[in-house]
Parts: sequence; C-alpha cells; structure tokens
Amino acid sequence: MMNNPRPKVRLSRALGIPLTPKAVKYFEARPYPPGMHGRARKQESGYKLRLREKQRLRAQYNIREAQLRNAFAKAAKAGGKTGDELLIGLERRLDALVLRAGFARTIYQARQFVVHRHVLVNGRRVDRPSYRLRPDDVITIAPRSRGIDAFQIAAAGGHTETVPPYLEVRHDALAARLTRLPNREEIPVICNEHLVVEHYSR
Repeated sequence: MMNNPRPKVRLSRALGIPLTPKAVKYFEARPYPPGMHGRARKQESGYKLRLREKQRLRAQYNIREAQLRNAFAKAAKAGGKTGDELLIGLERRLDALVLRAGFARTIYQARQFVVHRHVLVNGRRVDRPSYRLRPDDVITIAPRSRGIDAFQIAAAGGHTETVPPYLEVRHDALAARLTRLPNREEIPVICNEHLVVEHYSR
C-alpha cells in the first residue's frame, strides 16, 4: 500500500523538495506549490512550518505517521540530540540503505525490492523495510534476483551518484556494508530536524 497516493511531482512541489529523479525537472520548472494560488506568497504560521518539515521528512523516507512517531519516541530516549538521533535511526532502515547503496533509483523502489524479498541482510532474506541495520551488517541482492534489469543497472553503477561515507559498496557484487553509524551531516536528506522535534514536543 502506498503511504501517499498523491502524484510524486505534485507532492514534491507541495513540500518544496524533489522526491524522485523524475520530479527534478518539473520541480525546477515550477518551484512553487501546485494549484491556482501556488505562486502567491503567504505568511506561514510557526505551526505550518513545523508541520511541513515533518511531512518533508516523512516523504523522504516514505514512512507513515505512526512510524515517524515511533522513531521520534526512540530518539528522545537515546540520550543524544533528539533531532540527530531521529535521523540516524531513520537512516539505518533497510530501505534507506538500499537506496544509499545505489541498488534502487528511489526510496519507493527500494521499499518494493525489500518487500518482494530481493534483499538479504547477512545472508538472510529480510522483507521489512523498517529493519534497522547495525554496524558491520551486510546487504546483498539475492542471487536469483540479480538478472532483473534494475539490478543489472545498479551493478553497473547506474543508480549511484555518491555513496555516503558510512557505507562500503561493491556495485559489481551488489553488496554493501554499513561500516559505522552515520553522522547527521553525512545523511543526504533535506530537513531542519529541530522543527520536527518542536512539532512533536509541543
């Protein structure tokens, strides 16, 4: 089931960030919200700013509201900065790391690959996108799935621009290892996490 059935281009424009490679050119051509009043400048309340930042974060990880609330609750108990812990926890999700490793083109495709049991963690099939990896865990694509066109493209590095420093990736082998927990500044999401923390702490 899709977390948000809204077309990705419209959702990208509403949130102010391109969510897929395909949405980039449309977003650049019309970098304002959809609708007849999209170009109008409106004064936004603090609540609206915090809500939109939370929605941006949800959209970039393609998760439900309940999942983000649970992630926030865990982050608040972790002992560090809540905003940093929230993003680090989300970045450890299996679907997010499949995307970062370049095995999928979008977070939506990464989620689909996991749910359809194409992905192994430490040699075992895992079909939960929310599965959290630990340092030294290894992600591989199942041998029987490697002939799929999308994985052939991934093996040639076709989905990869930059690999974050907390991942060690061998594209030809369709294998990646989480070498350590990420630092906040290394996580490639557009988010003011302080506003998200304020939204849930109000």
